[in-house]
Amino acid sequence: MGTRNAINDGSSNAPRLELQQSWWAMNLLGEDGKEWTMEQKFEKIADAGYTAISAAVPSQAEEEEWQRLLDRYKLGFNAIAFPDKVEDISAYIKDAKRFGRVQYLNLQVMDSFVINDEAIKLLSGLLSQASEAGIPTFIETHRGTVTQDLIRTAEYVRELPELRLMIDLSHYVVAGELNGSLTKTERYFDTLLERTSGIHARVSNGEQVQIDVGAEGDHPMLPHFERWWSKGMSYWLRQAQPGDVLPFVTELGPPGFYAVTRRNTAGDEVEISDRWQQALLFKKIAEAQWQRVVSEWK
Repeated sequence: MGTRNAINDGSSNAPRLELQQSWWAMNLLGEDGKEWTMEQKFEKIADAGYTAISAAVPSQAEEEEWQRLLDRYKLGFNAIAFPDKVEDISAYIKDAKRFGRVQYLNLQVMDSFVINDEAIKLLSGLLSQASEAGIPTFIETHRGTVTQDLIRTAEYVRELPELRLMIDLSHYVVAGELNGSLTKTERYFDTLLERTSGIHARVSNGEQVQIDVGAEGDHPMLPHFERWWSKGMSYWLRQAQPGDVLPFVTELGPPGFYAVTRRNTAGDEVEISDRWQQALLFKKIAEAQWQRVVSEWK
C-alpha cells in the first residue's frame, strides 16, 4: 500500500472498477416467502457478476464456512469495522490478518459527537495504525459517525491528506433534507469526491435514506447520484496507478434499518421494493458509468 492508501493487485493492468455486494444487504432476501440460505446468497452474488463481498470479519466459529464459500464461488472479501478510539483498530487488524484475503478495511468511525480537532486526531491515529499494518483503509461517509456532518467532513479532508473515503452520499442527502436546490451542496460533495477510494450505492431523497428508484431507474433523484458516482470514479481514475482497484458496493439495507415496508392483505410486513433487483440495477448503472469515464479519460 505504501503511503498512497490504495487497493492494488500488484499487476500492471489498467486501473479497474470492481463490483461488490454488501453482506448485510443480503439479510431477508429470498423467494416465495423463504430467505435464501447462506450458500444460496453466495451463489446469487457470484452469478450476478459481483467479484467480492463486504462484511464484518467472520468469527472464528464461522471462518471455515466463509473460507469454503469464498473459494467455491471465487469471491474476494473486504471488511467493515466500527472503531471509536485509535486503540480499537489493533483488534480489527488482527482479525483481518487472521482471516486473510481482506482487500481493504472500511471504517465507520464512532461517534457523531466526536468533532473538530478531536475527530481529526482520531482519524489521523486510525489511518496511521492501518498504514503501519499495510492494509488499505478508508473512512465511510455515514450518519451517526465522525463523518456525519458534511461541512465538518470536508474540513477533515482538507486537514488530512492521507484521508481516503468510502463515499456514501445518501447519508448527507437525507440528513440535510437535500431534496431541493443542490447548488450549495455541490462544492462540499466535490471536496469529498476528490478523495474517493470506494463507493457505496444507495439513493436517498432528503426524507428517506433508501428509496426505490423504479425498475428502469426513473426516479428524479437518481441522476444526481449517477452524477456523483461518475465524478467520484473520474477523480479516482485521475490518481490511479496500474493495478489499482476501485470498489463499487451495492448496499441496500433490510427492513428494520433502511428498507421501507407496508402491510399486505394478510397483515404481513413486506418491502415495497425488490431490493435485489434494485442492487442489480445499480450494478448495471455503475458498469455503464465506468465505461463512459474510461472512454472519456482515454
